[in-house]
Amino acid sequence: MAALAYTLIATDLDGTLLRGDDTVSERSLAALARAAAAGARHLVVTGRPAPRVRELLGLLGTTGLAVCGQGAQLYDAGGDRLLWSVTLDRELAETALGKIEAEVGEVYAAVDQDGTEGLTLIEPGYRMPHPALPAVRVERRDELWHAPISKVLLRHPVLSDDELAAAARGVVGALATVTMSGPGTVELQPCGITKATGLALAAEHLGLGRERALAFGDMPNDIPMFQWAARGVAMANAHSELKAVADEVTTSNEDDGIAVVLERLFV
Repeated sequence: MAALAYTLIATDLDGTLLRGDDTVSERSLAALARAAAAGARHLVVTGRPAPRVRELLGLLGTTGLAVCGQGAQLYDAGGDRLLWSVTLDRELAETALGKIEAEVGEVYAAVDQDGTEGLTLIEPGYRMPHPALPAVRVERRDELWHAPISKVLLRHPVLSDDELAAAARGVVGALATVTMSGPGTVELQPCGITKATGLALAAEHLGLGRERALAFGDMPNDIPMFQWAARGVAMANAHSELKAVADEVTTSNEDDGIAVVLERLFV
């Protein structure tokens, strides 16, 4: 019966399933395979846009669904297509960015374009939190808005991520949803869209419910996913806000925290 306790396993990538070098350990792969053999479905639920997860999903052997872009994209890996996507209105994004800069001074911005071939564009001064991820530098901010986008990424030269996220939430209002998804990664996404939005849609496509959903994460952007799932497991390296709402804290992503839990549940 223990093997049937959870039929849906939702995992974040960065800081959760992935190690710091963007690899997945053999132990974690084996634990996910054991859960799959017992009948559970694994869903990647990540802030990365679809084009930035294609290779990783291949390494995981994923040919089904993945939730990308903080819940704004439902990606069919086998068909290399978006089944569903929500874009962030570019005028609202510009307005939100202006309000944030009026509050905290100059920030550096980047955007993830919508679509399976969307680019990550970065303006002068913006530094990618994941240097290995491809990005295209533009000369002026207005070039960020030339094509539909799924989100805006922000960095401040002085403020911490927590301080920038708090200030942004205080002034953005209903223009966008503010999230923090990793070190150096404060984001604006379509209002009302969270990881829980995409996860719920993916579960509906799979005919699965939240009552047997198990979620793993490490950052505040995973809080809605934990609130949706039956059980939320935070990594030892997780942000304190996520640990505060988690049902359990496992070992770190470097120490196979997901495998530790799955090996106990799927024997």
